[in-house]
Amino acid sequence: MSGILFDAIFADNLALSFFLGICTFLAVSQKLSTAVGLGLALIAVQGVTVPLNALIYHALLAKGAWGWAGLPEVDLTHLRIIVFIGVIAAVVQVLEMALDRFVPVLHRGLGIFLPLITVNCAILGGSLFMVERRYDIAEAAIWGIGSGIGWALAIAALAAIRERLRYADMPEGLQGLGAAFIVTGLMSLGFTAFGGLAR
Repeated sequence: MSGILFDAIFADNLALSFFLGICTFLAVSQKLSTAVGLGLALIAVQGVTVPLNALIYHALLAKGAWGWAGLPEVDLTHLRIIVFIGVIAAVVQVLEMALDRFVPVLHRGLGIFLPLITVNCAILGGSLFMVERRYDIAEAAIWGIGSGIGWALAIAALAAIRERLRYADMPEGLQGLGAAFIVTGLMSLGFTAFGGLAR
C-alpha cells in the first residue's frame, strides 16, 4: 500500500509524469494561494471519486459483476467513462457548493477553474488508471488520495517558483508562460527520478 502511495505522489505523478490536467496546472499556478486551494480541492475530489468509481466499477460494470443476479456474462465496462464522469461531476458540484458556502474567498479565487475540475483529465485519469491497474477499493482509495496529493504538490511547487521568477532577470521572450514550460519540464525530470528510486 505504501508503494502505491509513493508511486501516486512521485513516480506516477499525474501532472509531471503523464501531463494530465496540464492546462489547469499552468493556468492556476500564477499565485501560490490559489494553486494550494485548487490542489486541496483536487485532493478532495480524487480522494472521493476514485474509490467511489472503484466500488461502482467492481459492483456493477466489471465482467461478472452481475453474477449474483444470474447474469454472469453481462459486461458493462464500456460504460465506465460515462459513469466515472457522472460521479466526478456530482462530487465537484457538491464541493463547489461547499466552498461557496464556507470558503467564499477561495471559491472566487478559483473562479472558472473549479467547475472545470469536472473535465480535468487528471481527475478522470486517476479513475481510469485505477481500472487499468486492477486496484481493489482500498488500493483505489490510496491511489486517489496519493494522486491528488501529487498533483497538488506539483502545482504548489510550480506556483512558488513562478512567484519567485517574477523578480528574476529573465529574457523578455521567456517571461510568463515560457518560463512556466521550462520549469514544468525541469520539475518533470526531477519527479521522473523518483521512478528510478521506486524500482
